Amino acid sequence: MKTDVIHGKSIDDWKNEFPLLSDMTELKEVFWMNPKYKFTEDPSSLTMEDVRDAEARLARFAPYIAKVFQETAKDNGFIESQLVSIPKMQERIEKFYLNELPGQLLLKCDSHLPISGSIKARGGIYEVLKYAEELALKHQILTLEDDYSRLAEPDFTEFFSGYSIAVGSTGNLGLSIGIMSAKLGFKVFVHMSADAKQWKKDLLREKGVTVVEHASDFSEAVAQGRKQASDDPNMYFVDDESSKHLFLGYSVAALRLKKQLEEQNRRVDEEHPLFVYLPCGVGGGPGGVTFGLKLVFGDNVHCFFVEPTHSPCMLLGLMTGLHDEVAVQDFGIDNKTEADGLAVGRPSAFIGKVIENKISGISTVEDEKLFTLLTILADTEEIFLEPSALAGFSSYVELFSSEAGKEYLRNHILDTHLKNVTHIIWGTGGSMVPEREMKQYYERGKRTIG
Repeated sequence: MKTDVIHGKSIDDWKNEFPLLSDMTELKEVFWMNPKYKFTEDPSSLTMEDVRDAEARLARFAPYIAKVFQETAKDNGFIESQLVSIPKMQERIEKFYLNELPGQLLLKCDSHLPISGSIKARGGIYEVLKYAEELALKHQILTLEDDYSRLAEPDFTEFFSGYSIAVGSTGNLGLSIGIMSAKLGFKVFVHMSADAKQWKKDLLREKGVTVVEHASDFSEAVAQGRKQASDDPNMYFVDDESSKHLFLGYSVAALRLKKQLEEQNRRVDEEHPLFVYLPCGVGGGPGGVTFGLKLVFGDNVHCFFVEPTHSPCMLLGLMTGLHDEVAVQDFGIDNKTEADGLAVGRPSAFIGKVIENKISGISTVEDEKLFTLLTILADTEEIFLEPSALAGFSSYVELFSSEAGKEYLRNHILDTHLKNVTHIIWGTGGSMVPEREMKQYYERGKRTIG
């Protein structure tokens, strides 16, 4: 709800200090360059050692994953997505937006990750596995040297059934937590916000998950999940707003991406920069990926977040420096968007503070553009993403068309290197969307283009 005074200042005072706020409150698309961007490793924060530890844990669980989720067997239980070139999409959006887009455009297909079909499969599944491992080790029913495929045995399922897991979600995190937890044997409670899609709720219930629906937004769903867990000593709460375990699960993606780029003979160095565009909700997924990428590639990678014009919470938190002490509703922005996975009004303070010197910038995108891009991608590459997962394409276009984006390129990339840039759109979800719903998305984009 819009208030007259926010942290001792009127909205007009805030707008005078940050002129971009005027366009944001009018729901216009913006492109913000981060004035604090200057990548340095923080010795008091998480490190590459933490990321490697997470990677090793996922490797220990791989035999179990391969055994209980047959779709992962071909990859030996590793949950990973393809990195694909999309030249037809690049050519089409150049013509559609009448703009030259130098470099090569790739899509990181987390939209098609096994088990839960979104980037949340990285962080959500990892945190559930970490909790399961801690319980099993503590009760001495598992050792680090064991073959973790043993976890599929009935004795382990019965053991885990004595414990519960809760999470608050707009949808995709709930799917990853719910599916993985239920498979292990945990009782699972997913608190879902009003904007969560019905098909996601239905799918979770089919998996034996208890879905608790809320009439309010993401922050309230998280608060209710946290409260439920605090009343039960045997219930573990996955906190999307502040979990380091989720964060590290996402960050492992950077190590996997480095390997994929090397396999495709794609250099990343000062003369061959890497640009990555990530849809952002509360910040966990894009924050973790960015953290890992900066550890791996340093100044040679440039990460941009994208948020809906109706839900620019991370942009608001970073720009004002208030992080989670401010919500979009404070400035009269309604947090109502078709990009359900990005419908978050208040950012994570933990994520914001970790990445505030690592992120290059944030742009916002109108909902209708997401459907346009969805249809263009389907027509050119026959790849179908959910609306929120198309957000990165908008940032990619705006980097070369907005004045702020052009300024960033002038400040950080020599013109002679632009043709060498590898651009990666992080496709965050879509493969589990029901065919009927995806068709409606596609037709909406067709109407917009027409």
